[in-house]
Amino acid sequence: MKDQTIDYVLRTTWLAVQKMYNEEAAKFDSTMATGFTLLSIDPENGTPSTALGPKMGMEATSLSRILKTMEKRGLIERHPNPNDGRGVIIHLTDFGKEKRDYSKERVLTFNDTIRKHIPEEKINHFYEVAEIITELVCNKKIYTKK
Repeated sequence: MKDQTIDYVLRTTWLAVQKMYNEEAAKFDSTMATGFTLLSIDPENGTPSTALGPKMGMEATSLSRILKTMEKRGLIERHPNPNDGRGVIIHLTDFGKEKRDYSKERVLTFNDTIRKHIPEEKINHFYEVAEIITELVCNKKIYTKK
């Protein structure tokens, strides 16, 4: 495609990043989704399961599957929410905290490497553009009836 569309660039860039993270996670018998989930759980107080999906921008069904796998692997534990009898708080195990630290290190390495190769001004423009795209999409300003 000679003239690449914005969505094409976003998609192919994200797929490349996702592939990189999955290859890195596979070295430790894990996935990018697991690493992202570990990073989204408060390592000290845990995170209510109902808050985790929105925080990660994931559907409940997908998140439920990931959490079930993580629990089987001994990365997380579920505890009743003392403030809501129906709710559950997801806590990291010691093993989960160890894997979370690894995931955090990988994300920071990625960010540091990108920042070494791209001037701060361009990084700031990237964030501005991403914010505008998100706002347009979330506020349904792309496909509106005329």
